Amino acid sequence: MQPQPLPGFRDFYPAEFALRAHIFDLWRRTCARYGFEEFDGPPLEPLELYTAKSGDEIVGQLYNFIDKGGREVSLRPELTPTVARMVAARAGGMKKPIRWFSIGQMFRYERQQRGRLREFFQLNCDLMGEPGPLADAEIIALAVDLMRAFGLGPAEVRVRLSDRRVLQALLRGAGVTEAQLPVAYGVIDKLERMKPEQVAELQDGRDTRFGPGVGARLLQVAALRGWPAVRAALDATEGGAAAGAPLGEVLDALGAMGLAEFVDVDLTIVRGLAYYTGTVFELFDAGRSLRAIAGGGRYDGLLNQLGGVDLPAVGFAIGDVVLGELLHERGLAPAPPAAVDVFAAGVTAEDLPHVLRLAHELRDQGLRVEFALRAEGLGKQLKLADARQAAFAVVIGPDDRARGEVQLKDLRGKTQRAVPAATVAAALRAALET
Repeated sequence: MQPQPLPGFRDFYPAEFALRAHIFDLWRRTCARYGFEEFDGPPLEPLELYTAKSGDEIVGQLYNFIDKGGREVSLRPELTPTVARMVAARAGGMKKPIRWFSIGQMFRYERQQRGRLREFFQLNCDLMGEPGPLADAEIIALAVDLMRAFGLGPAEVRVRLSDRRVLQALLRGAGVTEAQLPVAYGVIDKLERMKPEQVAELQDGRDTRFGPGVGARLLQVAALRGWPAVRAALDATEGGAAAGAPLGEVLDALGAMGLAEFVDVDLTIVRGLAYYTGTVFELFDAGRSLRAIAGGGRYDGLLNQLGGVDLPAVGFAIGDVVLGELLHERGLAPAPPAAVDVFAAGVTAEDLPHVLRLAHELRDQGLRVEFALRAEGLGKQLKLADARQAAFAVVIGPDDRARGEVQLKDLRGKTQRAVPAATVAAALRAALET
């Protein structure tokens, strides 16, 4: 057997698991501050749940198979279809808006590269039942505050924000026909990855997918940066002011929240998915050395398409892989925590029952306690305490027992003092809190 996990899968040793637990903890605490409730769904779903959303071409990216009941199934590559199914089942009895989040493991059979694996954990946040711009601002604010929770500020992470309605109005004003819009969206979505000669073909009109001059005007639209420039272009476009009003309200709300410095209006953000209907955004590290940390937007028709319930919705997802890389790069990944708080040690074999009783009493008090599982000298026991990074050791010897005391050793400060055995738990709690 090969002593490695499958390609694109990970082992989580204690240090890696500690980072994962840290990420999950901050995700949960930040979502709770926004009133989001946690849920989950099954890791295995009917294959048609994903093909209904993304078409049959998605199958090549899935871990799909026929189960023993003859059903076509797939490990989940994302959570939005599950959300739609679950909300549709109980939508009538739910108070709107619905604020849900989930942390789940996803699986995609994709080519591995930096920041992309075949299994990953993903935080999904969805706000359903509210069509107004404040819902969009709330979702974007949550994405920003999730970054702030890890100590990442506007110098480290940026939200690149656009709006499908704005882009549609400007592209139509540039001469893109209704039928050509999906092609134009695809071009803009891939613009940063296109070869210079492909961009040149658009610029000089050799790209035959668009009419004369349209390719050049498309590039001008895609080059717009910042709300003042976009708003000026909208004002010069028929129907542009109305199309841009929701995005303007989102930006005003984010400004009122004090988060405007995180946001860049950037019309090259399209998200590449046909179901987005309004605001779209992606969150990147400021240096753009990594893949997108998060992405999402408004998808008002998707719940109806997948679950048969007509609810407006806006949401986003954050994966743990890119975020973990960014935390390591910025020195923000926490050090692995100590395995125990206290190591209980005995001087002689006769001290063992007293060590066992004390260890259990301390565990009942909520302390993390370890002791040697075989007869060893005190020196070896204390070496094990150091290896476990215990903050304190409690040593019990015959003379200590005769006095009703224990020796409390501060393993970091290298000090030692006698403490009454009856009060050692309180002394340890007080010491650990300082």
